[in-house]
Amino acid sequence: MLGGGWVEVAALAAAFVIAVLATPAGISGAVLLLPFQVSVLGTPSPAVTPTNLLYNVVATPGALYRYWRQGQTGGQLALVLMAGTLPGVVAGSIIRVELLPGAHVFDLVIAAVLVPLGAWLAVRRASRTAAGAGQVQIGRPLLVLAAAAVGCIGGIYGIGGGSILAPVLIGAGRSPADVAPAALGSTFVTSLAGVVTFTVLSVHHSGPIAPDWPTGIALGIGGLAGGYVGARIQSRLPDALIRRLIGILVVAIGARYLAAGLS
Repeated sequence: MLGGGWVEVAALAAAFVIAVLATPAGISGAVLLLPFQVSVLGTPSPAVTPTNLLYNVVATPGALYRYWRQGQTGGQLALVLMAGTLPGVVAGSIIRVELLPGAHVFDLVIAAVLVPLGAWLAVRRASRTAAGAGQVQIGRPLLVLAAAAVGCIGGIYGIGGGSILAPVLIGAGRSPADVAPAALGSTFVTSLAGVVTFTVLSVHHSGPIAPDWPTGIALGIGGLAGGYVGARIQSRLPDALIRRLIGILVVAIGARYLAAGLS
């Protein structure tokens, strides 16, 4: 475990590197940062979850602004995702504090999220169909319910939910140009709601429940810069290679926590 000002320095550097790697793959760097916080930075449980959500709040506005400048706002899809993920993340935050405070159970929760997500990224192939061709139509009520479930997972795990929704929607045939800003906007709004919920809950509970503000802000600044760099180099890297490398890494981390939770 690190001490003193080295925690913030390590957090900023790690978030930068992870965001550079994760952004081209279209997943949130928060997925990979949570295990780093637990194992290296020593962020206590359950404060590690709102600290990870704080990373999303600080790191995502730069990319959202870039998308807005390019005329990509996410449109109705962004509003639909927010309608589900927003109440979901509040419910997940409460579940995290009331039902899953211990590290042992949390190890299994981490594994349950990381292993399927990593496997999805590792085996999934990018769609080569024309725009609109082969798209699986998902009704708005079903999409809201799915977003609520993902938001709940995001509130428990601290990832906001966009990193799960984005590959699912793209896999269903939606355009990445539409999905990316919508999922990122949903991640920002739900993460902000999660940080507020955990902060309120910390007033009525003892123990480390509120975000670790210095660590979360340092992570966010690193992610803000790393995400910009990752977006710039995306076009120079093969999409299949990016997704498979990140998928294998996520599965490996999830397997580590699965073993820890079962031991």
